[in-house]
Amino acid sequence: MTTTDTAPVQVRIDEGLATVTLSRPAASNALDRATKEALLDAVRRVGDDARVRAVLLTADGRNFCVGQDLGEHVDALRADPHSAMNTVGEHYNPLLEAVAALTVPVVVAIRGACVGAGLGLALAGDIRVAGEGAKFATAFTGIGLASDSGLSHTLVHAVGASRAAGLMLLGDRFGAADAAAWGLVHRVVADDDVDTVARDLARQLAHGPTKAYSQVKDLLRAAAPGLTDALERERVAQEALGAGADHSAAVEAFLAKSRPTFTGR
Repeated sequence: MTTTDTAPVQVRIDEGLATVTLSRPAASNALDRATKEALLDAVRRVGDDARVRAVLLTADGRNFCVGQDLGEHVDALRADPHSAMNTVGEHYNPLLEAVAALTVPVVVAIRGACVGAGLGLALAGDIRVAGEGAKFATAFTGIGLASDSGLSHTLVHAVGASRAAGLMLLGDRFGAADAAAWGLVHRVVADDDVDTVARDLARQLAHGPTKAYSQVKDLLRAAAPGLTDALERERVAQEALGAGADHSAAVEAFLAKSRPTFTGR
């Protein structure tokens, strides 16, 4: 067994199963720079470790991940709105490509909020187990952005073009029951059982036919090509929108717990 405690991301390898844990519970596992860098490093390390035959992606605390840390992001916007969205190309795109490149099965355990880039991260896995109280949303248009973390690609393939358009344009929140009905999650269980059920599935996969699983993943990727192109299109869109007045004002309003007013700029 190998354990690496690298806050805010922890990695544990035990009998072929790598458990990667987001560990910023006080911040609802929001993705600040340190977390994104640590998570990318963790994914790459488990991907290069010949002992790893399955991955469990989970999170400490009540929420899986609320997406980008907007407190850190607003500081970047105030400093230079033209470079604030560089994080898409520098962090999110390499992270999503690293997860997509994993040849072993990835199980995601979801409790509480799974929003924005958190939803993108969850959809990058292969099998998702959600608690009954899990809440999902794309959230990007609410702060004057489009999408990143691969959502423009993975959400369409998960729920279909029409429903994906509604979820991305309107930003509607939806629960675990809808997520299961739409095919976005594999299984819904009691909130207290999420970790146990997800770990049991991941352990089953870690002791299964690893080469066959790798071929299954290759076949599934071939059926839904284009993630790299989607990530690049997202980067261009987010960087353009991130420098606009609507985004800056909306982030300030979000942090002030007030309703944003969009002017179309």
